[in-house]
Amino acid sequence: MVTLVANPTFLDTNILVYASIAQAPWHTVALNAILIREQAGIELWTSRQVLREYLAALSRPQTFTPPIPIATLTTEIQAFENRFQIAEDGPQVTAKLLTLLNQVTTGGKQVHDANIVATMQAYDLSYLLTHNTADFSRFANYITVINLNDA
Repeated sequence: MVTLVANPTFLDTNILVYASIAQAPWHTVALNAILIREQAGIELWTSRQVLREYLAALSRPQTFTPPIPIATLTTEIQAFENRFQIAEDGPQVTAKLLTLLNQVTTGGKQVHDANIVATMQAYDLSYLLTHNTADFSRFANYITVINLNDA
């Protein structure tokens, strides 16, 4: 079942990782989820935070790939910048984050997820495509999470 909304959609780090690495679990599903949305004319977004997380994840060993050379990763990041809308992380995002942290119990590594939601709020984006739905369930009152399994 494809969950396809006509509204702009934010791509989480795991979607970019899975779509980029042929040996990754969910590779075909993630790649198709992106392609289907692009073909439907849906604007796809990500953020500087997600790009940094992509670099951090793939520059170290994963169960499905050895570390990828930085030169390769920087080329991929540049391709993402040309392919997707990139949300900048500035004062508006920080203000949204601080408000969100006071509204939703969050701590530790969960602050990174909260920052993604704050970024989405700052850019008026409602839909998040991710494989890590549990990480974002606490923000269900603020965004609509699209599970990669349903994408």
